[in-house]
Amino acid sequence: MILYIAEKPSLARAIAAALPSPQKKEEGCIWLPNGDCISWCIGHLLEQAEPHQYNPAYKAWNLDHLPIIPTDWQWQEKANTKKQLGVLKKLIKKATLLVHAGDPDREGQLLVDEVLHYTQVPAQKLKNTQRLLVNDLTPSAIKKALNNLRSNNEFAALSRSALGRARADWLFGLNLTRAYTIKGRQAGYQGVLSIGRVQTPVLGLVVARDKERDVFVPKDFYQVWANIQTPQGAQFQAKWLPSEACQPYMDEENRVLSLPLAQNVAHRITNKPAIVVEASYTKKKQTAPLPYSLSALQIDAAKAFSLSAQQVLDTCQTLYERHQMITYPRSDCRYLPTQQHKDAPAIIAALARSGGEIQQGAQNADASQKSKAWNDKQVTAHHAIIPTIQAHKAASLSKTEALVFQLIARQYLMQFYPAYDYLASYIKLDIAGGQFEAKGNTPIALGWKVLLPTNTKNKDSEDENQNELPKLNKGDELWCTHGQVHEKVTTPPAAFTDATLLAAMTGISRFVTDKDIRAILKETDGLGTEATRASIIELLFKRGFLTRQGKQIHASQTGRAFIDCLPTQLVTPDMTAQWESALNRISLGEASYQTFMENLEGNLHQLLSVSRNMPTSALQNLPAPTKNPFAKRRAPSNKKTPVRKSASTKSKGTTTKRRPKAPS
Repeated sequence: MILYIAEKPSLARAIAAALPSPQKKEEGCIWLPNGDCISWCIGHLLEQAEPHQYNPAYKAWNLDHLPIIPTDWQWQEKANTKKQLGVLKKLIKKATLLVHAGDPDREGQLLVDEVLHYTQVPAQKLKNTQRLLVNDLTPSAIKKALNNLRSNNEFAALSRSALGRARADWLFGLNLTRAYTIKGRQAGYQGVLSIGRVQTPVLGLVVARDKERDVFVPKDFYQVWANIQTPQGAQFQAKWLPSEACQPYMDEENRVLSLPLAQNVAHRITNKPAIVVEASYTKKKQTAPLPYSLSALQIDAAKAFSLSAQQVLDTCQTLYERHQMITYPRSDCRYLPTQQHKDAPAIIAALARSGGEIQQGAQNADASQKSKAWNDKQVTAHHAIIPTIQAHKAASLSKTEALVFQLIARQYLMQFYPAYDYLASYIKLDIAGGQFEAKGNTPIALGWKVLLPTNTKNKDSEDENQNELPKLNKGDELWCTHGQVHEKVTTPPAAFTDATLLAAMTGISRFVTDKDIRAILKETDGLGTEATRASIIELLFKRGFLTRQGKQIHASQTGRAFIDCLPTQLVTPDMTAQWESALNRISLGEASYQTFMENLEGNLHQLLSVSRNMPTSALQNLPAPTKNPFAKRRAPSNKKTPVRKSASTKSKGTTTKRRPKAPS
């Protein structure tokens, strides 16, 4: 008997739909006519055992107990899913071949692997276990995946990485939360001071930005623009480039702070010849942006529709599971396997029947075109988020679902349009001994940009670029009719929004303070994962550390005071960025799980020492908590339009079982 173990019931039903009928449904499983069976997890059926499962004394929070570091890690069964775990135990024992059908990512890999190890599957059966990778829940896609099963052993490193993440979170969060909460109580603060290896640096980013804004002092600065006319009557503007002699009148960003200086330059160039010292015109191409990863989609949806990261994730899950209109959404990849290109005609045809703007875009798409998105070397267990052949059902979507789906579909269709062609122009002038420059981008063929909303098609990333400049040659003599002074004021750094905070979490190297660490971090390294970033932001709101003011995200008084109490290592992203990089290397088989855990434990000892030695006076400025930080929340709404809610508090089971060594 073959047993397929899906990550969740919806995936199990999708697998069943791709396999022969008649099928027999029983509690917790679906039987196939040949005697094979499909069963499922319900998310994680197991969780890290509570501290008191290792030692009853740990029920009390005491500094003398810390650090709590298990020598033999244990799992505990989650109380609300014990029944389904019991079903799986019986089926696993009966099966002759196991097929792991968890989601195609680190967490999905561990979720089923932990059940296999917990139920003590014999070594040979474990060795023979197969891996089913499902990115698309349509029957045709699942049939393809079923014909391309791989050995589950190939993904052992992925599982070790997820296990390292789970245990790191447990060790770091539990020990430091207890330490600082105890110190807080000694200072008279009665709330829970929660520490997380990701949530605390994220809060630190927001606090640092708020402080920058608080101390910001606006400064007036001045730009000089020359209004130029050619002998043929064409007109354009050129911006003054201050020389080194002007440095005493400029700030560190080369902005002129002296109004008399700017006025003098404007007066000096009025009614003067302007000599072309450089003129270049280069035809350039801009290829279509890659299809979406989850974070890239969340950022664009926040900018376009003011949707929170959690709303986008919830909506994507509905589009994936209920409507089967998009591929696996919790992806950190923006590339597609080359084999997938064969599905393009069918997907484009489905989009052409979807209605609205997407329908028109699909009708003009060239399915034979292949963009740089198709690249097997860039694809791991999952690929970019794209539409499926069920895309024609767009009329059945709620408003929010339609908005998110439209972004995904448009980004996919861009891959079947030609590049955006434009003429990049640059002119440099000498006017009365001063240097001036003009830049321009002239569209030649919009290409994929025709799919963008009208108001963004010709928008240039540089505000000072002009749409079109005249054709000139070096040595041409033009005329400056007059100079103009533009008075401007420096602005504070923008407060974080959902879009910019997500962008900061994904591109965390920009915020790393240590130059050596920043130099080795890849741009793809970040705080949290594609699947957890939304919940981390929501958690900080839930615990009262963050607040919203319209679209802006700010630290609360409590969040700000708490960050001020903590050592720099906990507040900046340097440490956790290194961890994310190490976990990624573990998943690729390039680093050791054991080394990662040993380094983490050594660091934990140091951080606990800092917390013990911290004077209670450092925590006396914490305001009283306004609400219970760990109050149980309502379950997410089942309405079509997602709401900004995170999952309800996990219930804790009591049954424990010894956990074998990390999977090898």
